[in-house]
Amino acid sequence: MTAPSTDLLNEVRAFRQRHPEVRFVDLICLDIPGHFYGKRYPIEMLEKVAAGSALKLPQNCVLLGAQGGLYEIGEYCFHDGDPDAPRRLIPGTLKYVNWEKQPLGQMLISSDGTHAPIEFEPREVLAKVVERLAGKGIRPVVAFELEFYLFDKALKDGLPQFPRDALSGDADDQPNMHIERLSRFGEVLDDMTETAREQGIEATVITAELGPGQFEINFAHCEDPLQAADWSALFCRSTRGVALKHGQRASFMAKPYLQYPGSGMHIHVSLYDAAGNNLLAGEQQQPLRHAVAGCLELLPQLMPIYAPNHNSYRRFGAMVNSASKASWGYEDRDACVRIPESDERNLRLEFRLPGADANPYLVLAALLVSIEHGLEARREPIAPLNDDRASGIDFPKDMLEAVRQMRESSAVNAGLGEEFVMVYCENKRQDHLAFLNEINQREYRWYL
Repeated sequence: MTAPSTDLLNEVRAFRQRHPEVRFVDLICLDIPGHFYGKRYPIEMLEKVAAGSALKLPQNCVLLGAQGGLYEIGEYCFHDGDPDAPRRLIPGTLKYVNWEKQPLGQMLISSDGTHAPIEFEPREVLAKVVERLAGKGIRPVVAFELEFYLFDKALKDGLPQFPRDALSGDADDQPNMHIERLSRFGEVLDDMTETAREQGIEATVITAELGPGQFEINFAHCEDPLQAADWSALFCRSTRGVALKHGQRASFMAKPYLQYPGSGMHIHVSLYDAAGNNLLAGEQQQPLRHAVAGCLELLPQLMPIYAPNHNSYRRFGAMVNSASKASWGYEDRDACVRIPESDERNLRLEFRLPGADANPYLVLAALLVSIEHGLEARREPIAPLNDDRASGIDFPKDMLEAVRQMRESSAVNAGLGEEFVMVYCENKRQDHLAFLNEINQREYRWYL
């Protein structure tokens, strides 16, 4: 039993009153590769959990690989008996699901905040970093942006096909950023953003991106970094569901087409103290430069988080707006770290390297650790791209080399936790070896 929460009980009871037709609620959380797993609970049992009954899931679900396999990692999985681990309901996340055929609810769960948190669970990793920064008087404000592609619902030989717009039924097979695309796909895009808002996600700006059927959705700046990452994760789930409802597929793959740009995850971060002062703007913006230096210094070691699968590396070095080196610049979209033009109150950095299919909790945790490292080391960054277009630091283009660098980095181990880094790296190494074995046996298809 856990201590009952009046707020949680009220949330569940109010939901049942609003949606008496809902019989089941999906309790979900992200594994290391960024896929949701969990359990479908009868609504009456959910009320008992909110009242204090235990909620447990197998601990090792977090360790699922990108292709679905469980790998032997230390004493986990095959040597620890796969014990149950306690989880808690995250208040404010119980929402109605409108993209399924049957009435459903969904709610986020986590091990952070329990008496025995799972050290390698993504949300717990981020929670520890945020807690440490709070102890230093640093309050991050975060906004995510996600790019994604729409595909036709039907695959051809296992491969995605161009989407067909609602107005003409024609295939969207031309790369462009024309705003007319927002009208041609308005029905599905409107449903995506409205569904996101019903899920409590503050979706804002929609942009037609360069690739055919490619779009970007922005989210509001959020004073709770954990909630900002929750929004990003939940948006991916709801958007896939809404697309299928409209006869299409939505994909957040980093590089679904060889000939067209990939999809990125962009994160805006500003830092404030308890009085509301922007820490990056002080001392003639020296803290901003230190934060940038930290991001660039640790970026090569953190590539397994920013580029978490084999497809991710195809995105780098594309024709536009995708870096091939760790770089920075003012108002420069070719840089990994971009400094948008703003006043001192809103001064922030935008991190543009990760793919849209990266785990938002881990990406944000790694980014905040890098900023923290830079502020404490107080080093100057390399020249910005505005001064030198060739400026940049090489990062690994191979998963195994990236994993090796991550395991050997003392700064990364100290910031994210040695246990997490060990588990994460072994997960990625095993997944990479499984991938190589697979493509040696048969022709490999890139899955959505």
